[in-house]
Amino acid sequence: MVQIQPPEIPTFPPGDLWSDEPPLETYRHLEELIILLTSLNRFWSDRQNFFAAANLTVYYSSQQRKNQDLRGPDFFVVLNTERRERKSWVVWEEDGKYPNVVVEILSDSTASVDKGDKKLLYQDVWRTPDYFWFHPYTMEFQGFTLTQGKYVEISPNEQSWLWSNELQLYLGIFNERLRFFTPSGELVQTPEEEADAERQKVELERQKTELERQRADAESQRADAASQRAEAASQKNAIMRQKLLELGINPDEIG
Repeated sequence: MVQIQPPEIPTFPPGDLWSDEPPLETYRHLEELIILLTSLNRFWSDRQNFFAAANLTVYYSSQQRKNQDLRGPDFFVVLNTERRERKSWVVWEEDGKYPNVVVEILSDSTASVDKGDKKLLYQDVWRTPDYFWFHPYTMEFQGFTLTQGKYVEISPNEQSWLWSNELQLYLGIFNERLRFFTPSGELVQTPEEEADAERQKVELERQKTELERQRADAESQRADAASQRAEAASQKNAIMRQKLLELGINPDEIG
């Protein structure tokens, strides 16, 4: 008698999953991700409807086939979701939401995957609207937007920046780092840059106040000097007048 095996029913693993990403290749890769993450979190500090992460696993398959299904973007942003800490991004625990924006930081060992398999994954499975990659050493930078189900390359503006319609921000290279820029062209600062800018502003205000004080002191000194010269001239005239009177000459009749 042939026994019929019941079909395997896929089971969802627990949603509270830890991220399982390999270490970053270089310090420059780490620095780049820190810049992207901290600058966007600072810029959107008043928003509570997004989640941004770096080097965090995205779990999207109920089968959890690691080699095929676990693809952790270097940097990603999910919109219209709760802003809170997560150990990983678990799609089935997040109302089926996938990243709206993905940025891959290329390296010699990952570039082919980022440009090939991952690009297809983000296009065909995740349906991620905006995808960018950047090489922190060669400065290679490219972006794509999902149009009718396929990625179309984003055309750069005059500054060679690429527009993210999802973020409503530009991405572009500044001091050999990939950065965000506002629609008006302002650099989206990291918290450290904002603090430095504030310190510089305070220092400039201090210098301005000091310069104004020095100018006021100089003006006061000029006024004092003029007053002293006038007083000296008055005293000199008084002495001359007294001498003329002593000689029997009326100074008022001179002249």
